[in-house]
Amino acid sequence: MKMEKEKFISYSSATVAAVFIVLGIMGYFTQFYFFGLEWLDFIVIGIAIFLIGPGIYDMLKQRRIKKIEERFPDFLRDVAEAGRFGMTLAEAIVVASSGRYGALTDEIKRMASKIEWGVPVKDALLSFNERINTPLINRMIAIIIKANEAGGNVADVLSMVAHAARETQLMQKERSIEMFTYAFVLLTSFFVFVATIIILNRSFLPEMAKAGRAVRESLKNIVGGAQLPVNIAYENIPIISLLFVIATIMHGVGDGIMIGLLSDGRLKSGMIWAFMLLVSGYLILRLAGAA
Repeated sequence: MKMEKEKFISYSSATVAAVFIVLGIMGYFTQFYFFGLEWLDFIVIGIAIFLIGPGIYDMLKQRRIKKIEERFPDFLRDVAEAGRFGMTLAEAIVVASSGRYGALTDEIKRMASKIEWGVPVKDALLSFNERINTPLINRMIAIIIKANEAGGNVADVLSMVAHAARETQLMQKERSIEMFTYAFVLLTSFFVFVATIIILNRSFLPEMAKAGRAVRESLKNIVGGAQLPVNIAYENIPIISLLFVIATIMHGVGDGIMIGLLSDGRLKSGMIWAFMLLVSGYLILRLAGAA
């Protein structure tokens, strides 16, 4: 069901984005304006919609996973402590379910209720794993089931699993802190690039166009109707200005995706960053009169 919801959001965002992009392309050739929006505005809105839908869904999903995985080692530790008093794994889970584990509490109580109703502990764990379905818990549950089937001191195994889970989380936090430096460099470089484009489009290129017109008029007066020996193609300056704006859009999307990849190695994590950089960069250019 979760996969279906994720696909629905992705397909819906892509469909709406495609409509806006097509309107933008049509507007480029027909030069029509709708609610004061130009053709490039439609394309930027389309790209933003494509990014924001899956981006928000993935952000909320990862936030839920983080909250669940943060408390799972605490639950394993409590189960291990109960197991040291001679309880079976099933009994230890029921006893530990009386604790508070944040977002995990309801699911743990549900698993304990199944065990109390006579469901085998393996089936209860697999059902719990299927409902939660996070990478870390998938690995931990598989180890617990194998240890329980092998027999022996399950409490020691649970303690080691809890310790391993906590170490994994600490490593992930350390990696995120280290990668933040690179993400900050990308953010800084993007906004420096935006400032450069504003200077070029607002000051440098208009002055070049004025100089080109002045040179052409001066040479026309000197040589008369003959072919001009020197020519500055100032007619191409609007195209150059547009290319700078498109480069800003590409820069924003690319930097956003790269920030996501640096933070946790996932492409989807960069979609919300790409959306923020795209929208902020383009709005700054529009408000500055450089787009």
